[in-house]
Amino acid sequence: MSLLAFSSYALNGVDAQKFLQGQVTVDTERLAENETRYTAICDLKGRIHFGLWLKKINPESFEIVVTQDQAEEFAKHIKKYGAFSKMTLSEQGAVFPKVVNHQTEFTTAETDISEWQKQAIMTGQAWITQATEHEFQPQELRLHQREGVNYDKGCYLGQEIVARLWFKAKPKHWLHLVQGTGEAPASATQLNNDVEVVNSIANDEGYLALVVAKPTALQELGIQVLELPEALSGDVARPQ
Repeated sequence: MSLLAFSSYALNGVDAQKFLQGQVTVDTERLAENETRYTAICDLKGRIHFGLWLKKINPESFEIVVTQDQAEEFAKHIKKYGAFSKMTLSEQGAVFPKVVNHQTEFTTAETDISEWQKQAIMTGQAWITQATEHEFQPQELRLHQREGVNYDKGCYLGQEIVARLWFKAKPKHWLHLVQGTGEAPASATQLNNDVEVVNSIANDEGYLALVVAKPTALQELGIQVLELPEALSGDVARPQ
């Protein structure tokens, strides 16, 4: 049985879109309505603090899902930064994930979360939990390849560092799918100095995991690297 759980929130009010535009890495103004997108709220160092599935109902109404272990801190964050915005954050309760066309959607009907974890990992849908907050930059998780980052949008938390890495540098570590042996390592486990586990789940051969790693470090470990979907393949540098 999976210990992973999810909490849903509704953000409603005339300032909802404007507020989120200054928080998340995705461009909320360009976000299509009724489409769930995984995005992030970063800290001032450009690392992901909260990972969230965001659905825009209209510019004044958004549905937001976070992992349950981040929910309380997330709600405090929104209420702190949104204290002077005309909007209301309300908890909607537990929801359950399912993969639809390589994307995650949520329902109030109970689903097999372990099966979702397996499918999400195999399709490169890394997710942040309390164990991995402040660990990874969006680019390292291939979030831009999932359309969860817009590098041309205006200011948001951590934007300066996130944009600088994209336009002027290149990450040394990025997301890979691996098949390992033995017990599944916990999120945030360092398999060595240059390989860190984001998500993992046990399977018949040992475990599947999404790791942020240097490619050379994976070779040194001798761990089997599997292919991700084409949209998430290759390195993560800005195309020249």
